[in-house]
Amino acid sequence: MIKVSIFDYGAGNIFSLKSSLQRNGADEVKITNYLDFDSISDEIDGIILPGVGNFDPAIISINKCRAGFSKIIEKNIPVLGICLGMEMLFEKSEEGKLAGLDIIKGEVLSLPKNLVKIPHIGWNCLEITEKDSKLFEGVSNGSWVYFVHSYYTTPKDSDIITSTSNYGINIPASIEVNNIYCTQFHPEKSSTTGERMIKNFVKICKRSK
Repeated sequence: MIKVSIFDYGAGNIFSLKSSLQRNGADEVKITNYLDFDSISDEIDGIILPGVGNFDPAIISINKCRAGFSKIIEKNIPVLGICLGMEMLFEKSEEGKLAGLDIIKGEVLSLPKNLVKIPHIGWNCLEITEKDSKLFEGVSNGSWVYFVHSYYTTPKDSDIITSTSNYGINIPASIEVNNIYCTQFHPEKSSTTGERMIKNFVKICKRSK
């Protein structure tokens, strides 16, 4: 039994993400909020921070169960951060005033308004820079994925970047560090390519048991 939890910030519909997990090998998908978060580290094989919402409200929500999330990180339970879920793992963001989770060193910046239309909504191709990426197993370089964002991450350690995409500037499209996997794009909205990544994340969860 592979059990995956989706952290719900209370900001929007995460049904498509839940459905994708169920289609791609997760036996049980639980929607979790801060009220029951502290107890789930003994029950789940992976957790997803979805890409729905705004930075400060999401940080406020997860800060209510910070100890429980820290336990998940310490136990090396796989984490998939999508869009906002990726951004909140950093030290800070230009979107908000609150400090980020500071799990990944670096900051989140606004896309350059003088170069591109904001928000960036649509399909862009990936340049995969890490051929041994577990999340991209079976995914071809140049694959197209779906973005919806106004901000991008700037990790201090560029070695954790596994793919980039160009939207006026080159942005980190994905990162992998230890048990943490992140995408600036939305796999659950990225057709068969995204479905493969979701399946790969479920496989990662299974291997880590």
